[in-house]
Amino acid sequence: MDMDLLIAPIIIFLVIVAPIWLVLHYRSKRQVSQGLTEEEFNQLNDLIAKADKMGGRIHTLEAILDSESPEWRTKHE
Repeated sequence: MDMDLLIAPIIIFLVIVAPIWLVLHYRSKRQVSQGLTEEEFNQLNDLIAKADKMGGRIHTLEAILDSESPEWRTKHE
């Protein structure tokens, strides 16, 4: 009796869930192995440029704060 209750969910899993899971798994593996698309590569380069620009701005702001308020770093700790 208890075995009959387990057989139905196992069959449903093997017939429906497992094949879908395998297809999605190997599709994602294939996409990862193909690397970046041209659009993704361009977006990555844009993000790198923005991060560099932001880093420069942060450096400038810290230099301004260091000259105008030398104790600013210790005030907020």
